[in-house]
Amino acid sequence: MTATKATLLNTTFKKEVFEGLSAYPKYLSSKYFYDKKGDRLFQEIMAMPEYYLTGCEFQILSTYTETIGELFRDRQNGLDLIELGAGDGKKTKVLLKYMAENNFNFVYKPIDISENAVELLSNNLAQEMPILNVDAEVGEYFEVLERLKGFNKRKKVIMVLGSNIGNLKHPKAIEFLSKLKDAMLPDDLLFMGFDQKKEPQKILNAYNDDTGITEAFNKNVLTRINRELGGNFDLNKFKHWEVYDPETGTAKSFLVATKAMEVSIEALKLTVNFDQWETIHTEISQKYDDKIVGWLAEEAGLKIETSFTDKKEYYKDYVFRKV
Repeated sequence: MTATKATLLNTTFKKEVFEGLSAYPKYLSSKYFYDKKGDRLFQEIMAMPEYYLTGCEFQILSTYTETIGELFRDRQNGLDLIELGAGDGKKTKVLLKYMAENNFNFVYKPIDISENAVELLSNNLAQEMPILNVDAEVGEYFEVLERLKGFNKRKKVIMVLGSNIGNLKHPKAIEFLSKLKDAMLPDDLLFMGFDQKKEPQKILNAYNDDTGITEAFNKNVLTRINRELGGNFDLNKFKHWEVYDPETGTAKSFLVATKAMEVSIEALKLTVNFDQWETIHTEISQKYDDKIVGWLAEEAGLKIETSFTDKKEYYKDYVFRKV
C-alpha cells in the first residue's frame, strides 16, 4: 500500500469499506450496521415476533436465573463478569438483579462496538441498579481479547449472548473461541448463546420481516458510508435478500443492486461499479446443533460443562471451561 493510500485509509471503517467494495464478490461487515440509528433499528428487530432469538434467550435466563447465578458465584474472592456485545443489556439485567440482590461480590464489565449502546446501558444501570459496580468499555471482540488476560486476580465469567458467534464462519469462530480460551484460567467460565438449527422457514422469517426493519438495518451500512465517507449510494436501488442453507446451517444477508450504477465514495477516492443484480454480502447468521458446538469447543481447547435451552429448544446457552 502506498503512503498516500495508507493515509487515506486511516480508520478501520475506511480500510474495510475500501477492501469490501473493491473485492469480487463485494462484501461489507455487519458490525458497521451499528450507530445510533442502527442500535435503534436492532431494538425494533429484537421486539419483532419473527425474531425469536431474544425471547428464547430471555426465557432461558429468567427460568434458570438462580442456577446460572450460583454457577457463576465465587464466595471467596468474587468475580469479574465480562460481557462481549452487551447491547442494551435487557437479558443480562435479569442475572445482574439476582446477583446484586444475593450478595455477589462482582464487577460487571459490558463491552460493545457501539459507543452509543455502551453509554445508554451504563446510564440505565446507574439508574436501575445504583449499587452495581459497572466498568464499561467500547471495543471490538478481537481487540479486547488480549486485555482479558489481565483479568487474572480472581474468577472471571465471559458472556457472549444473542448468538453473536453466529456472525463468524466456523474457522473464525474457532479462532475467537481459542483466544477466549487463552484468556481463561481453570476456574473461569465462558457462557455463550448459540441459535439452534430448526424449521428453515422460521429462520428465514427472522431475518426477512414484512415490515422492512431488517432491510433498513442492513442498508444502514450504506447510510453510514454516505454520511461518514461522502458516499452517494441510492438506498432505493438496493433490496435486502436473505437465504438459508439447512445443510450448513448458514443464513446469509445480501444487498442486491436492482440497477447498474456507479457509486463514488469521496473519502476513499473510490468509484464502485455495480452490474444489475450484483450483490453486497453483509452478514452471516450461523445456526448450530450440539454436535457442531461440541466440535467447535474441542477444536478451541474448551469443554462443555452444561447447557440451558428454552421450552421450544430453538436456542441454547452453553457453559464452557478450559480443557
